[in-house]
Amino acid sequence: MRRAFGMLLVAAAASLPGRTGLAQDAHQFPDQADKRNPYVVEGDAAFSRRQEGRVGAVASQRPIAQAIAAYQTASEAPDNLEARWKLLRALYFKGVYTGLDAESRKAVFNQARRVSDGAIAILARRTGREGGPELLQLSPPMRAEALAKEPDAAPTFFWSAVCRGQWALSVGKLEAARAGTAERIRDDAATVIAIDPKFEDGGGYRVLGRLHDQAPEIPFLTGWISRDEALKNLRLAVANGPRNFLNRHFLAETLARGSAEEKAEAIKIEEALVADAPSPGHLVEDLSTQEEARKNLAVWTKGG
Repeated sequence: MRRAFGMLLVAAAASLPGRTGLAQDAHQFPDQADKRNPYVVEGDAAFSRRQEGRVGAVASQRPIAQAIAAYQTASEAPDNLEARWKLLRALYFKGVYTGLDAESRKAVFNQARRVSDGAIAILARRTGREGGPELLQLSPPMRAEALAKEPDAAPTFFWSAVCRGQWALSVGKLEAARAGTAERIRDDAATVIAIDPKFEDGGGYRVLGRLHDQAPEIPFLTGWISRDEALKNLRLAVANGPRNFLNRHFLAETLARGSAEEKAEAIKIEEALVADAPSPGHLVEDLSTQEEARKNLAVWTKGG
C-alpha cells in the first residue's frame, strides 16, 4: 500500500479468452466462496504477473487489467468474498502503481468503494446482520468476535480500508474527513488488528498509523488524530513486519516531522531502505517505495 489516507476503475476489463462457458458456471457456485472458482485462479495468475512489462517502478496496465477482469467475473458468484477482496487488492494496485492520471485514479477508487460496500454486506449477512450498517456499528473487537469463523474477514476489511484511503486522497482529505471516511478507515483498520495483528505484515497497524499521521485534524470530526498514536502503531507495524518496505517508510516519514533525534532516525531508516533488496513478490511496490525514500533523503539531508 503506497498510501492509506495519506499513505493508503473503472476497470476496462476487456474480456479474456475463453470466457463463454465459464461465465455461466460462475453463477452456480454455492453461497460460501468456492476456493477453486476458475476465475479466482485466473485472477491470481494474472496478479502474480503484475510486474511484467513495468518501466522502472511504473507497472504495465495489461496484467493487472487481466486480473481485474477475472476477479470481476468471479464476483458474479453469490457471496464470493475471496473474489471481492482480491478485486479490491487489484484495483488498489492499478490505481497506485500504473501511472494513472488524477481522474482515472479517482474512477478506480470510486469503483473500489462500491466493491467494498458489497463485500461488507456479504459479511453482514453471514453474521445475521443484514444491511451492513449493523455490523459496522459494532466495536472492532465485537466485529472480530462475530467474524471469528470468516477467513476472508481480515483481507476484506484491510483492502477496504486501503482503498478508502486512496479514495480520500483522490477527492481531497478535507472532503473525505467531512464524509466520515477517517473514522471508517480507523475502525476498519482496528478490526483487522483485532482479527489478526500480523495480517499483511502488521497491515492494520500500518493503515492506522498512517491515518493518524496524515489525516487532517478537524474540530468535532477528527479531534482524535494523534501523532503519538501514529508513531505507536507504525512501530508496531515494523515489529510485525520488519522487512516490509512501507512499514519502514511510513515510520520514517512520521519521525522526520519530529525532533532532531527523530529526524536522524528517519534518515537512517530511509538509507537502509534504499540499500535493501526489493522483494521479488512485491517488486513494483518496493521499487516505488524506494523512489519515495530517495526523494525524502534528497530533501532531509539538505536540511529540508
